[in-house]
Amino acid sequence: MRRIKILLSYDGTDYHGWQVQPGLATIQGVLEEVISRIDRLQASSPRQWGKMDAAQMMAHCATTMEMASGKFAAKRTLLGRLIGPRFRHMLTDDKPMPRNSPTSKELKVGSSNFAREQQRLKECVRQFQQGGESRCTKHPHPFFGPLTPLEWSSGMYKHLDHHLRQFGM
Repeated sequence: MRRIKILLSYDGTDYHGWQVQPGLATIQGVLEEVISRIDRLQASSPRQWGKMDAAQMMAHCATTMEMASGKFAAKRTLLGRLIGPRFRHMLTDDKPMPRNSPTSKELKVGSSNFAREQQRLKECVRQFQQGGESRCTKHPHPFFGPLTPLEWSSGMYKHLDHHLRQFGM
């Protein structure tokens, strides 16, 4: 007889299950909220700080999510090696990310096609959410160093939220 072992894990501490429930935070609700905010972006959406336009921001966020999914590994920065681990709490605390933070070279982008990057970012968000813990990279973050899947997922949400707020979404 063939035996199959299935490991299922879910840290729903901050959520009330998967499916959307009115008035309650759910995994599906957060996913839909993020996708809706991405859909509301326009190529002409003005930035409130920083240098990127909306298309570049979406390309940057998609590239960051690809890094978190293990599609590539960004090199550790010297500053990150020295002080990054002391700032890991920024990925999971309730404070917004600081504006105009430095960016790793691999995560900087040039000019981009708005519609293509909008679609790419939505796909990256869905794939990252569907992949769960097992799809988070084992590579260290270029600044913060080694992260747990919870730190990667919390950090990716905070990073995306930061940049969507940058454009008033």
